[in-house]
Amino acid sequence: MSTVTIRPVRTNSDVRTFIDLLWTIYADTPAWVPPLRMDRRKLMDKRKNPFYQHADAEFFIAERNGSVVGRIGAIVNHNHNSEHKESAGFFGFFESVNDREVSTALFDAAADFVRSKGATIFRGPASPSVNDEFGLLVEGFDKTPAILMTYNHPYYAELIEAYGFRKAKDLFAYKLSQKTVYSEKLERANEIVKKRYDMVFRPMNMKRFKEDVERVKAVYNKAWANNWGAVPMTDAEIDALATDLKPIVVPDLVIFAERAGETIGFALSVPDIHQALRFNKSGGLLAGLWHLYSKKRHIDTVRIIVLGVLPEHQHTGAAGVLFYETAVRARKLGYAFGEASWVLEDNGPMNRAAVLMNGIVEKRYRLYERPLASTTIQS
Repeated sequence: MSTVTIRPVRTNSDVRTFIDLLWTIYADTPAWVPPLRMDRRKLMDKRKNPFYQHADAEFFIAERNGSVVGRIGAIVNHNHNSEHKESAGFFGFFESVNDREVSTALFDAAADFVRSKGATIFRGPASPSVNDEFGLLVEGFDKTPAILMTYNHPYYAELIEAYGFRKAKDLFAYKLSQKTVYSEKLERANEIVKKRYDMVFRPMNMKRFKEDVERVKAVYNKAWANNWGAVPMTDAEIDALATDLKPIVVPDLVIFAERAGETIGFALSVPDIHQALRFNKSGGLLAGLWHLYSKKRHIDTVRIIVLGVLPEHQHTGAAGVLFYETAVRARKLGYAFGEASWVLEDNGPMNRAAVLMNGIVEKRYRLYERPLASTTIQS
């Protein structure tokens, strides 16, 4: 067997090669959704993606006999390490043929990079962070991934575990149906919360989009501060995400919870455009726009991406009402299903809320980690 060679991504041609590998790895995989190549390039762009203002990253390509057989990203998120008081390095963007020699060479390259930056813990997949595509799919391979969620082959878990990684945490994706989500008890409970705490729930105002984005900034980092692995998003990161999502935002699916004129929480849901983009086999932008336009009426699912409440108001039950309001408003818009993803396996309140609405865990994702020997941190 020929030796696997690993080389870093250095040129625009290398970036294309890194991205193009997806179409080789997932050829004839029905559940895989081809991404927009433009989005993949933007995610990796160290000059344009504000994530890299506080992170170091290197991307690697694996080759054998002149063919590309794998890829990986190595990431050190300094904001993560500052927030959690640890020295962690991450791997992400991992793709490989089913060959341990290839995966081991890729993990070795990524481990060497993060170790050179002082990492003593190796964790992933994060592509590139907890606020982007996070986790490895371990259950639900026959299901199309929702927007901004990952997909991978079943054998990836074997390759990762063979390198010595072990489970750190599981993430759930709940499927919700308009046919089973409602009950008289749930409706009464939500009305009680609204009246008892004098809460108002309103949609996003697209005419004041920037102002509402500022309200998101005021809530987001505080609401998730105590979640495992959570890393505060910078203003630039939130602005970039808002810009990316604005073209597909449905105002009634972005709901703000307000109390005494103060924004105390919000829920962000978007139509699952993967149901249209799955037909965009080339990953091209113009073709993708055509599929979104021509197949828009066939999108029957929304993904609940973010839902959170300020810590001092979490006792009120506002999170449950945000869940409920999302379902009610999605029904009025004609959406039959929802996916709440992702939810940490030990996030009791959110799991209870999903179960109360008869949600079913349809997909499971996993974060892995293993220790690394430390070295001196590079400046």
